[in-house]
Amino acid sequence: MGTALTTHRPMPAAAPPERSDLRRSLLTDRRAFAATPAFQAAQHALQTALPALLDQLEPELLGVYWPLAGEFDPGALLWPSALPFARRDPAEMVFRRWDGAAPGAKDDCGIATASGAVAVPDVVLVPCVGFTREGFRLGYGGGYFDRWLAAHPGVTAIGVAWSGGETHFSVEPHDRALTLILTERELISPD
Repeated sequence: MGTALTTHRPMPAAAPPERSDLRRSLLTDRRAFAATPAFQAAQHALQTALPALLDQLEPELLGVYWPLAGEFDPGALLWPSALPFARRDPAEMVFRRWDGAAPGAKDDCGIATASGAVAVPDVVLVPCVGFTREGFRLGYGGGYFDRWLAAHPGVTAIGVAWSGGETHFSVEPHDRALTLILTERELISPD
């Protein structure tokens, strides 16, 4: 049996850890989890659950992401898709239409992206380093998804996370709640 991803839930009376420390700890745990057989089982569980959820939501254009090490790989999906493109200066993100082929471009953060026309998806998959039951996510610290979600409040935002990334942290004014969070174990509706 492989190592399970540790759930980061501080004692209720304890002050939440600093975001940078929490992020570092979650990423370390995720790297360890990704090296276990349990990771492949979790990947398969999400690959099974995600299409069923998307069938219910019926996106016209699905915002996806190119997975980084240890993230869920959504793979090829049957919906028209777009990939994020992040700029560092000014710090902003847009989605570009994607044909599903291996991306040949990278954004300012060095992440693979599409070179299609800028578009606004109606459903967006948002990778989570960590998340709370209240629907907030901890990402990599750039704030790109939060800014994009703030500018597009009608979008259905689905956090995609490993169940071991559930944690607690103080919500900051720029944080945007996700509509849903999907893990390999459950669908969380923060409402």
